[in-house]
Amino acid sequence: MTMTTTPRELPHQPWGRVRQSRRTADRLMKIIATGFTFIAIFVLFWILGMLVVKGIGGLSLATFTAVTPGPGTEGGGLANAIVGSFVLTFLGIAIATPIGVLAGTWLAEYGRGSQLANLIRFINDILLSAPSILIGLFVYVILVEPFRGYSGWAGGVALGIIAIPVIVRTTEDMLNLVPGPLREAGAALGAPPSVVITSVTWRAAKAGMVTGILLALARIAGETAPLLFTALNNNFWFSPTLTGGVSNLPVTIYQFASAPYENWQQLAWAGSLIITVSILVLSIVARRIVAGSK
Repeated sequence: MTMTTTPRELPHQPWGRVRQSRRTADRLMKIIATGFTFIAIFVLFWILGMLVVKGIGGLSLATFTAVTPGPGTEGGGLANAIVGSFVLTFLGIAIATPIGVLAGTWLAEYGRGSQLANLIRFINDILLSAPSILIGLFVYVILVEPFRGYSGWAGGVALGIIAIPVIVRTTEDMLNLVPGPLREAGAALGAPPSVVITSVTWRAAKAGMVTGILLALARIAGETAPLLFTALNNNFWFSPTLTGGVSNLPVTIYQFASAPYENWQQLAWAGSLIITVSILVLSIVARRIVAGSK
């Protein structure tokens, strides 16, 4: 004897009421999201507008040719601070790039699923979110205090430590996006893994890897806290050996902005504008590289 069951009838749902509530919730979320978006845009343009208005007033030929002035002196510029920032940023990215690229390559190509790779990713994530002042204090303990003096080398190491986790994460993510058949094709031709990585996967992911390096460069370009503990600052041209204090824009802005001298405050606004424009240019270049690769 076969038992048959009839489907249980569901109670009638008031679809009109449900749809109306969903429409109301949808409109409410759109209004809230749009409102907060306009608030964020307003604050952003407010900051940029103030930066442009006050920063342009401090820009002149002397800003790029004269050294930073002493207390109570008139005139002056940011030439030594601009060059010092360029040198420190170059040192930092030169230290971070090979370490970050090779570490990210190992994580993507050799360390997949291993416990060591998971531990390295965990430590890398901690470094990504670590306050930069702690990194500056760490470098102070290992490079400044033992040698009894500030130096550009210590500043470059501090900036490099900050940039490494950014490059590691970007390199690993970009290499993971490379299709597996590309690696298999290289291996099928008899190429060893190192050749496959350098000639196939790196070439396929080079746009994203370069973008990660540029983003790391923008990340460290405006760092102030680690340089307070390592390179510090001065009001003259730094030594070719980078020993002693090395002038740089972030620390100069920090010192000049809170000073009672009007020309110092104008130079602080000008330096802030220079850093902002530099970071903006690096971000645009990075986006152009990504768009070109697509």
